Amino acid sequence: MGLRLSDEIAPDMYNYGQFQVVFDDGSVGWYEAGWGPMMSETAFFVPSEDGFGLRWFTPVSEVKLCGHATLATAFVLFNELDPGRAEVRFESLSGELRVMQSGDRLVLDFPRWELHSVPDFPAPLIEGLGHEPRELLTTDARDNYFAVFDAESVISGLTPDLGTLATLHPAGVVITAPGDESDCVSRYFAPSWGIPEDPATGSIHCGLAPYWGERLGKQEIFARQASRRGAEFYCEVREDRVLIGGYATKYLEGWIEI
Repeated sequence: MGLRLSDEIAPDMYNYGQFQVVFDDGSVGWYEAGWGPMMSETAFFVPSEDGFGLRWFTPVSEVKLCGHATLATAFVLFNELDPGRAEVRFESLSGELRVMQSGDRLVLDFPRWELHSVPDFPAPLIEGLGHEPRELLTTDARDNYFAVFDAESVISGLTPDLGTLATLHPAGVVITAPGDESDCVSRYFAPSWGIPEDPATGSIHCGLAPYWGERLGKQEIFARQASRRGAEFYCEVREDRVLIGGYATKYLEGWIEI
């Protein structure tokens, strides 16, 4: 295996990289790897008639949608496999997804999630978070809880009991509040899926952007994820879609011969 490191990452950032795996049939797997406050997720994509088929896997299971690995996949296509390409279409478990280049930014075109109020707070959620939110919402599929708090300081200072939150499976837990220097701030925990805390979660902004957009009376939402590594998202809410913009930088390149 050969590795080539980049010096484009600031010294105070945590290690982060991806591995591209090309199989004999021409299909490509793109593996995101990290050390420190991260867990890995893997995106596999294969050519299809109108674009690419795309699937995502955590260390323990397949998931229906992943923003970060989709961003990485598009970055590889635009910069490594098909330079000059400016848009790509993916077929996934969440339907058709698109990624477009917009200057230095990559923009994900994802489905909009409708959130619904949960009147009775599950006891493991309150116990696991150690704080009772002012509001609790969930998606139609009830695969994520969105716990809303009043201040960013609560979000950044919370230390959850991950073992207790894991009992909420299959639901992950989003905690969110108004941001001090952003429209909103969030963190995401999915321990039962092999992800204690995700450093950057594009997919949850399918629900966060419409929620905060309605509360703030805005269509464009600047969101920040307050994980240890941190992440920023530039969102635009549309009728049934959410555009989620972010940046990508190649940190590591590897070759594995089998």
